[in-house]
Amino acid sequence: MQPTAIAIRHVAFEGLGLIEPVLRSAGYTSRVYDAGVDDLRAIAPAGADLLIVLGGPINACEDDRYPFLADELHLIARRLQAGRPTLGICLGAQLMARALGARVHPGPAKEIGWAPLTLTEAGRASPLAHLDGTAVLHWHGDTFDLPAGAALLASTNLCPHQAFALGRHALGLQFHGEADAAEIERWLIGHACEIAAAGLDPRTLRADSLRHGPGLREAGARVFADWLAGLERP
Repeated sequence: MQPTAIAIRHVAFEGLGLIEPVLRSAGYTSRVYDAGVDDLRAIAPAGADLLIVLGGPINACEDDRYPFLADELHLIARRLQAGRPTLGICLGAQLMARALGARVHPGPAKEIGWAPLTLTEAGRASPLAHLDGTAVLHWHGDTFDLPAGAALLASTNLCPHQAFALGRHALGLQFHGEADAAEIERWLIGHACEIAAAGLDPRTLRADSLRHGPGLREAGARVFADWLAGLERP
């Protein structure tokens, strides 16, 4: 029987990216739920073999403005309590941290653009080792405290908590290791207001994506393939 993956997507252009072909190669069937449109309460917390919570431009604590976040947080919390495989990216990692009781809060500044990670000892012993020396895409203003019991895997100067693991079943990535640089124009259009407000030039982001995208495509695929291979199958 094929393993199943469910992805929760918050904006159309921040999809599975590089993860999608890795899932196919590993034999997964996948389904995407659009937060705020699809009923997240219909997802059985322990049902799918893998839950992937993707990024988005909203704050992880804005339940009053975006009521679906309460359902999403409840789903993530119950899944993590059950020890079921869960991957969170950017907003998804922040929601995982919040579900684990950690604080989500504004970072010292927006971190937008391509830059490498500094891996911890635990990070170098994890699938993230493939990213050593590779620039990844950062696109966030908020960050999170390290959840209790989690292992810190990576940092940057601006954001000390870039990745964490909880056992073998949960991985939270503040950065976008899934970003496909071939789709960067969608990001530049979708985040045009944020880019302008941050005083950034989309031409620079576009050029950096062309330069660093191929390296992330290769290294990112290895990260996700190794992490999937290490999951316990039912």
